[in-house]
Amino acid sequence: MLDLYKLIRPVLWGLPAELTHALTLLILRNFPQALLSDVDRSPMLETVLWGKCFANPIGLAAGFDKNGEIIRPSFALGFGFVEVGGITLYPQEGNSKPRVFRLKSDSAIINRMGLNSHGVQAVVKNIVSLGKKNLPGPLCVNLGLNKTSNSPQADYAALARRVAPFCDILTINVSSPNTPGLRKLQETDALAGIVQAVNNVSTTMSLEPRPVVLVKISPDLEIAQLQEICKLALSMDIDGLVISNTTVERPDTLTDLQRFEIGGLSGKPLFAGSTEMLRKTYELTDGKVPLIGVGGISSSIDAYKKIKAGASLVQLYSALVYEGPLLVRRINNGLTDLLKQDGFSNISDAVGLDHRKVGK
Repeated sequence: MLDLYKLIRPVLWGLPAELTHALTLLILRNFPQALLSDVDRSPMLETVLWGKCFANPIGLAAGFDKNGEIIRPSFALGFGFVEVGGITLYPQEGNSKPRVFRLKSDSAIINRMGLNSHGVQAVVKNIVSLGKKNLPGPLCVNLGLNKTSNSPQADYAALARRVAPFCDILTINVSSPNTPGLRKLQETDALAGIVQAVNNVSTTMSLEPRPVVLVKISPDLEIAQLQEICKLALSMDIDGLVISNTTVERPDTLTDLQRFEIGGLSGKPLFAGSTEMLRKTYELTDGKVPLIGVGGISSSIDAYKKIKAGASLVQLYSALVYEGPLLVRRINNGLTDLLKQDGFSNISDAVGLDHRKVGK
């Protein structure tokens, strides 16, 4: 397929970043999916995790489709699973604009969106209109908090209650840097209460199968904090951890003039740190907790490094801004080639490979 994105990118980049994103969503919503859906499906990339089938390990990260407007087109692009959100219980506009900044020279993005959301009622309506059984892969919903929330446990539980019947995976987002106080919920007691509240929802609703419950954490955690979260994940049987969200750190390697904007940094500069955190988490959990690797993936080699470091699945977002929607297909094709080079028959064989090499 002709990479039309590379032709129109100069025009799109002449517009404010958030307007460009809105136009991208509009195009994807209305683009003939028959022109997108000729993605080759490789058995080598198929994996089963939590009893759910993934056509490939590449997922769309939260933040790109906040309100569930392009779920089906996202699958048509070649994603093995799609995450919508973060969503909030009630509609909220988020922070004032401008709040998204392209760091072109660094292949990065800084955002301080503030969990802008149409609210759970609107998002559920969008999801229900598709019919979960008609989707080609697992659907994940990222649960966030309203800025005015006074009861995080109750609000996360209420969100889960509304969306759990219509999705496969719930991600508890306690790591966005753009909502005041949210990251404090990563502390052990607070996080344990939230996880328990969300787990209780699927139990009381008698959902079968029950939705998978994940926790998305910050790349800025101290090692002691990460150790506590890993202990909690093992003791509470948390289904998995998503590593990681955006960072408030600013690496010395950044050169773009907008690098000091306030907000969470994503894209290539996040790759090394988030991958090292992924590797450490795999070690701390002894590979017993499935991990989703997020942060700075822009090629099949990047995705493969995350997988070998311990990720069962990976997600991307920022690279789509720079490389366009055909990137997903290129990564999937490249992963197949990398597996063949290493003599593997399936992507699951490569999960945590780096740790097995060290063990030898």
